[in-house]
Amino acid sequence: VQLQASGGGLVQAGDSLRLSCAASGLTFSIYVMGWFRQPPGKEREFVAAIWRSDMSTYADSVKGRFAISRDNAKNTVYLQMNSLKPEDTAVYHCAVARKVGSLAVRTEEYDYWGQGTLVTVSS
Repeated sequence: VQLQASGGGLVQAGDSLRLSCAASGLTFSIYVMGWFRQPPGKEREFVAAIWRSDMSTYADSVKGRFAISRDNAKNTVYLQMNSLKPEDTAVYHCAVARKVGSLAVRTEEYDYWGQGTLVTVSS
């Protein structure tokens, strides 16, 4: 299984970015996909997860600003990030949880991880 995240960069507060994560080596459409982030000097934290298009969940800190989506035809999951804040600065990782039927928000529920893409938000 390989997960390739992309789309990070340096932006100003209030800007938007869209992260992408392309997956290969698995039956993408049936599993839960998640985004996590690791701010500088802090532990990895949950951001968002999606199973079916109508089943998603978000951390309180990003609710209303971020949107997770998936394109099963392209084996890709996205994270649209709007109204970015300096505290959103982190390395963002995508991950896959080999479970169906419910969402996953804990790191230990995820089986495979991408290498991460850095998002830096300046004030």
